[in-house]
Amino acid sequence: MSGRIRRFFRDRKEDVQDYTGGSGIIGKFVLAVLVVYLLVAVVLGFYWSDEPETFSVRENTRAVANALGREPVTGFATTSTLIRIAETLLDKPGGYLTNDIFPPGLWLDNIPSWEYGALVQVRDLARAMRRDIARSQSQSAEDPDLVVAEPQFNFDSNSWAIPSTESEYRRGIAALKRYLDRLSSNGQDSAQFFARADNLSNWLADLETRLGSLSRNLGESVGKASISDAVVDVDADQGLKEIPDGEEVKTPWTKVDNVFYEARGSAWALLHIFRAIEVDFRKVLQDKNAMASVKQIIIELEATQDPMWSPVILNGSGFGILANHSLTMAAYLSRANSAISDMRDLLSRG
Repeated sequence: MSGRIRRFFRDRKEDVQDYTGGSGIIGKFVLAVLVVYLLVAVVLGFYWSDEPETFSVRENTRAVANALGREPVTGFATTSTLIRIAETLLDKPGGYLTNDIFPPGLWLDNIPSWEYGALVQVRDLARAMRRDIARSQSQSAEDPDLVVAEPQFNFDSNSWAIPSTESEYRRGIAALKRYLDRLSSNGQDSAQFFARADNLSNWLADLETRLGSLSRNLGESVGKASISDAVVDVDADQGLKEIPDGEEVKTPWTKVDNVFYEARGSAWALLHIFRAIEVDFRKVLQDKNAMASVKQIIIELEATQDPMWSPVILNGSGFGILANHSLTMAAYLSRANSAISDMRDLLSRG
């Protein structure tokens, strides 16, 4: 009896050893796979962190026109450029990263901030085209394809499934392509693009507020006193009293690079949009003597896309030893915004 008991426990011990030996091999395999995955994710993270290069608006316009077998008409450059910007958000290395839930996209924050900056400009221009540029007057019907495209680009930028952000944005791109095809056709159902001064001025007014907000956010990287925008009534007898400058507002150091790359993405998209405007609105710009303003805006936006030689966004004080990339970006955007203000003034003149 005792022999049977010893054999029973010996057999159970061998079974346990066989099991633990097998699980050890599986554990090592899983660990090896995990290490390889993390290494690949790190390498891909560096590759995906490269910003898209700028492209030639004129060459892109000619290529799209040749692919359609059409002659470029007024509005062709702006529409094809808007499509190319939206496609770049989805088709660049790594694809659209903002809604990623797995490494390495989950770890990256600079490119998602860049994507959001460019996306805001896509949304604003799509809205301007639907609201103003594709309509002859306020009582005119909206273009059916722009009615589809504009809300598609305003879909949640962080949705990763059912439906995904990419699928919704591609529906918007498809609608823009249908509009472009109709714009360059001579059929009864052809689309319209009215390159007028008032249409352009309305979009520029919205853009001024965008750039003003970006410049302010960039300037807050070093911390500064902020005055409330609310109107405060002050009694006459208090006029000689000292009024505090306001509370100091400073961007958290963990968000400085996010603000910088959002501005850089916006500037990248605007650079191409203004190059397209230079083509499609050339007649009205020449009539209003506003061509010089457009060229100045393009020069300032080109400067925002200079290569980054620093591996991180430096946040030195305004007149300190270290550079402050945010203040440099703010300076370029402020000068571009000033040129936009001059351009609007010229467009408003008779």
